[in-house]
Amino acid sequence: MPVPADIRAVPRPVNTIVDDSGRDGPKRYAVRERASTKYVAGGNPQPRNGKVVGHIINHEYVPVETTVSSAPVVPDMLSYGSSALVHSVTRDIEKDLLAVYDPSDVYAIMAIASLRVIKPQVTDSRLSTHYNRCFVCKDYPGAAISKNSVNKLFNMIGMDGARRSKFYRLRMKATSADHHVAIDGTLKQDTSIVNDLSAYSYKARVRGCSEVSVLYAYDIELMEPICAEIFPGNSIDSKSYPAFIRDNDLRRGIIVADKGFPPSKIKEELSERPDLHFLTPIKRNDKRISDNDMLSFDGVLSGIDAHVVYKKARIKGGRYLYAFKDAKKAAKEESTYIANAKRKNTFSPEKYAEKRNTFGVMVLESDQDLAPEVAYKCYQDRWLLEMVFKRYKSDECLDHTGEQGDFAVIGSEFVNFISTVATCRIIRKAENAGLLKQMSYGELMDDLSSAWRRADAPAEPSSADGFWVHTIQTAMEELEALGLSKPAPKPEPKKRGRKPKPKDQVEIKPKRPRGRPRKEANPSVGNL
Repeated sequence: MPVPADIRAVPRPVNTIVDDSGRDGPKRYAVRERASTKYVAGGNPQPRNGKVVGHIINHEYVPVETTVSSAPVVPDMLSYGSSALVHSVTRDIEKDLLAVYDPSDVYAIMAIASLRVIKPQVTDSRLSTHYNRCFVCKDYPGAAISKNSVNKLFNMIGMDGARRSKFYRLRMKATSADHHVAIDGTLKQDTSIVNDLSAYSYKARVRGCSEVSVLYAYDIELMEPICAEIFPGNSIDSKSYPAFIRDNDLRRGIIVADKGFPPSKIKEELSERPDLHFLTPIKRNDKRISDNDMLSFDGVLSGIDAHVVYKKARIKGGRYLYAFKDAKKAAKEESTYIANAKRKNTFSPEKYAEKRNTFGVMVLESDQDLAPEVAYKCYQDRWLLEMVFKRYKSDECLDHTGEQGDFAVIGSEFVNFISTVATCRIIRKAENAGLLKQMSYGELMDDLSSAWRRADAPAEPSSADGFWVHTIQTAMEELEALGLSKPAPKPEPKKRGRKPKPKDQVEIKPKRPRGRPRKEANPSVGNL
């Protein structure tokens, strides 16, 4: 289609032609440069058109900005608050990973783990989108987190168990011999039909789906997980218990576990590890309770809010039993038992008399000689691991695997472990700052995500440095409380009282002589 004469008449660079694409729009008339000349046999040389250097728009030449069109688009502002909080609590984890994995893999692992904290329930296909909108892309530049790259990374991590074990050993170096290590497991939905980890657990009749089992070791003093491992969903805790200790080489601390992890299952592991001990509850019908008269309590625990009586006894084999009875729990259990018996019409005087003495009773077994108060508080602190699993499934939305192959599931759970450690540290940091008294964890992360900052901002932010973008005041106060932004300098408080006059304006009065004024100088004195 010929180009109209008025379009060709518009001033433009020399050695260019106007090309009509025939399509309506602002870029219909493209201005191309003459790139070269081709020779045709038996004819005249023919010009060869090159790249587009501009367009004729509204009868004006508009050049193409090559620096904008050819270069990748880089955002000039990014979400700062939540990514900065995650980065502030995971620097030691990054250092441990660098001692085990390739740096490029470490950046990808840390980027995915951070995004799973910042954006719970994010899918693998959406990781790169959120990566490019927050400061995670600045903390871990060049991380390969496309969907295919993530799947390849998870398979690599899952296949290399030696590296995972080496990383967990570095984590466990922070565990002292007197620390208490809580061990427990949780079930996660996994309906894959191509891996051997997905299986129906003992809860399948309730949940109606296949699952995998994830075991965690939690340092009660550090208040964070130290290692994790995944098992098939149909593997009960007592069978996974010895394998978990061997695979992660737990050698120090006092294991605080529930009834699903009996010490009889780890006899060999305990004998090989003299610095590893246990504190585990036993069943209420265990014969050792009656043989050692553990329900004849010796005193009342002090230093706790509950009303608990206790008894401590040394038994055969050098072990110790610690019996506790909580008055409030005993009354509640008895009331529930009677209510159920009434509803089902199954009350039996013999069974009631047998159970009455054990309502509210908890008996612990240990190979350590502990004070009753210490043993009770240690086991009560196990609920911290239950809170970790609650956050793991609710706050982080990690209640299903989202992967298919065995190795991919294992690798993904390894990244989830890092996300869980980061979440525990964030909650502890927010609690120390007093923020969780005012809002929930989710509300805090939502506020911090709204704090946007220019991408070219300096590494150490200040609330008054001018690099913030549409940030609400509440988020700024939270960032300052968490130590993620330096507070803006406040003006000096004004001094109380009247501002003194300048010296050149002060009227200098003669100094009055000492003593009482004379009568002549003050005639009114004589009239008193």
